[in-house]
Amino acid sequence: MKVTAIILVMITGIAATGFNFKTSDQPKPWPVPDADKNKVNPISSDASSIADGKALWITHCQSCHGKKGMGDGAKAAQLKTEAGDFSKVTTQAQTDGSLFYKIAKGREDMPGFKKKIPENDDIWSLVNFVRTFKK
Repeated sequence: MKVTAIILVMITGIAATGFNFKTSDQPKPWPVPDADKNKVNPISSDASSIADGKALWITHCQSCHGKKGMGDGAKAAQLKTEAGDFSKVTTQAQTDGSLFYKIAKGREDMPGFKKKIPENDDIWSLVNFVRTFKK
């Protein structure tokens, strides 16, 4: 009986402090409107575009998502949600339009980058760079 009471007090204490468990096993769905999901990347995935995307990644994304897009950047531990592993099939299976939408709009811990990266072609190049994280 005492052990049960102690466990209950511990659980209550954790809940009361607002302890934040990251929800990496069941990520919250991130719906993308069909019109955005179906957009085709107008920027060829060539060496120049990938280099441009990499430069943007280093500046805007690497601190949370990590050098190789595995969600292990220096700031990842400070986030309320998982930064995500972009090499996973679940990310790579998304359309270019979906990735563009998520980069531009953001949600929760993920800021929208449309203001910091105002040129659509630059965001498309960033999408091309994200594609290099395939396993």
